[in-house]
Amino acid sequence: MMMAQKGYIVFTLDNRGSANRGKKFEQATFRHLGTKEIEDQLVGVNYLKSKKYVDPNRFGVFGWSFGGFMTTSLMLRTNDTFKVGACGGAVIDWKYYEVMYTERYMDRPDQNPEGYEEASLLNYVQNLKGKLLLVHGTYDQTVVWQQTLLFAEKAMHLGIDMDYFPYVGHKHGIRGKDRYQLYLKITNYFNENL
Repeated sequence: MMMAQKGYIVFTLDNRGSANRGKKFEQATFRHLGTKEIEDQLVGVNYLKSKKYVDPNRFGVFGWSFGGFMTTSLMLRTNDTFKVGACGGAVIDWKYYEVMYTERYMDRPDQNPEGYEEASLLNYVQNLKGKLLLVHGTYDQTVVWQQTLLFAEKAMHLGIDMDYFPYVGHKHGIRGKDRYQLYLKITNYFNENL
């Protein structure tokens, strides 16, 4: 609501893979996380671009956890559609995520090597053109901190500019007074770069 009050258009789209739309809709992403979802998000982007009051050159995206995976995917795999992205606790490579969740949607890495390869955002770091802020709790046991560190390391080795902020001692969600600082950081990031 605060972003809307600041003049941003806030748009949410439930892409394929989302629950409560039937089995076929939910299972459309099976073994290929981050592919059909991107296609659907771009349908939403094209809808927004058809509106006269939308600036087609100023799209930003924000998400956490799987939403962080989607934010980073959209920044890397949509030909610079998004100018700014901010995300936290992002899954970067599914082979480093918890087995119970990942194998339900991707099967095991040895059963679906192509799907894991396609979904690993480490394979797309070189595509980053916009401004991307990754934040992560250093004690995150759900999406381990290693995920973001691997992405930051790959960006560094490729000479790709990105922004990163660790939330020391925090788990998967940022709590307490640091949560206020997190949302202030994200808001400022959008204000300065979008």
